[in-house]
This record gives sequence, C-alpha cells and structure tokens, in this order.
Amino acid sequence: MRSKLANSVARYLLLALFLFILIGPLLWQFTLAFKGKGDDIYAVPPYVIPRDPTVSNFVEAFNRIPVLRYFANSLVVAAIGVTGNIVGSTLAGYALARLKFRCKRLVTVLIFAAMLIPGETLLISQFIIVKDLGLQNTLLGAALPGLCGAMNVLLMTNAFAGVPVELEEAGKVDGANIWQRFLHICLPQVKGTMTVVAIFAFVGAWNDFLWPLIILGDDSVYTLTVGLNRLKNQFVSDPRLIAAGTVIALVPIIVFFLTFQRHFFKGVEEGGIKG
Repeated sequence: MRSKLANSVARYLLLALFLFILIGPLLWQFTLAFKGKGDDIYAVPPYVIPRDPTVSNFVEAFNRIPVLRYFANSLVVAAIGVTGNIVGSTLAGYALARLKFRCKRLVTVLIFAAMLIPGETLLISQFIIVKDLGLQNTLLGAALPGLCGAMNVLLMTNAFAGVPVELEEAGKVDGANIWQRFLHICLPQVKGTMTVVAIFAFVGAWNDFLWPLIILGDDSVYTLTVGLNRLKNQFVSDPRLIAAGTVIALVPIIVFFLTFQRHFFKGVEEGGIKG
C-alpha cells in the first residue's frame, strides 16, 4: 500500500511539474496583461495575482496599433491556410492511401523528406517564387507556403487507410465512380481527422511570424503577429503592453479550438467504421 501511494504521489508530482512548465509562461503572460502601473513586474519573488488590476493595457494596445485590421488580415490568411490544407491534404491523402499509380512510394518518401527539412532553409526560395508570381506584399503570398502541410497529408493518408476496403468495394458493386466513393463513402469516415488538420492549419497560419514579416512590407497588410511587433519602441518597451497584445492574439485560437474540440478528440481517437 505504501509503495502504491508513493508511486501515485510521485506520478502526480511529475504531472504537476510538467503542467507548471507548460502552463506557467502562459499564465504569467495573462496576469501580466492585467497588471497596472502600481504592480512591480520585476518583484522578487514574483507574484501572479495583480495588486493593481487594470484593462488599460488592452485599451492602449488598440489605440497604438490598428488591431482590428491586423486581426482581419490574419483571419484571411488563416482561412486560406485552413481551406488549402483541408482540400489539398484530403485529396493527397486519399490518393496515397487508396489509389495505385506510378512512383507512389517515391511521392511518400518526398512528403516525409519535406517534414525533415527545416522551414528556415526554404525561405529564400519561397520568397523568390512568391515574388516571381507577383504575390509579394499580399495576404495570398503570406498564406501560400502553408497551403498544404506534409504532416497533414500523412494524417489524412493514415485516416483513409483505416477505412475498411469493403466499403469502397460495395460502392463499386453499386456502380459508384471514384469521386462518388471519395465523397460519399470515404470522406464521411474521416471528418474527425479533417478537424484535426483544420485546427493545426489554423494555429500554424495564425501564429506564423517569420514568413509574414519577410513577405509583407506594407502596414495595411500586416498580420496580427507582425503588427503586434509595433508595440515595442526602439528604446523602451512595456512588457504589460506586449503581454496584452499576446493575449489578444491568443483569444481566436482558444475560441477556434473550443468550437471544434469535440471533433478534434474524435479525430484523434477515430479508427475503422463510424456510425
């Protein structure tokens, strides 16, 4: 009994430690956003609950930069990214999992290789391609590199591979062509995984900072992550103001996840036949 109790205590302490490591910085940013001028943000030991709570940091952030415009730009980029990943990864995943074609194994290897290459090494080539397409300083150019992620393709490939072959064979017997089998038989079985792809694509597009910073030069098309960088002055920056901007940028991600969380966990757990 003592051994089991000690193991349980050690397990929960370890979980609490990891929870603190993961949630601690986010909690600190959230409380920092509500700390007023009367709070010492450099106090030792630090304190979490604000002693001079205020929402003036958020008001100042909205007054200093056009948050709503940046928010709309980020929403457009995220919408393009989500749409592109759902359509592209679904079609590619179905092809890799169900269709037979030449060089199929080579295509799969190339997709794996795309996951292994750091994105930073491709920035120059991406910039040249987007510039030659005339999409520099546009929201479409900001969304283009993330239009279809290799990881999302592999997720959809695995999801389609889990759909029983007998379902498609029954569709063939009934005279369904390949598009009908894709749309009416296979696609309904992988809706959960499609939600996972949508959430990953939304978070990736919304949080992306480096690529929009490179490709966008006009303030009118800045995304929210790039625009929030204007909250820092050249010589002085207020951590409270930056924390408020971070919280503003975090809200849409939380809302998007809470809206689709039921489908997200379904997609993580889904397997063969769905009802």
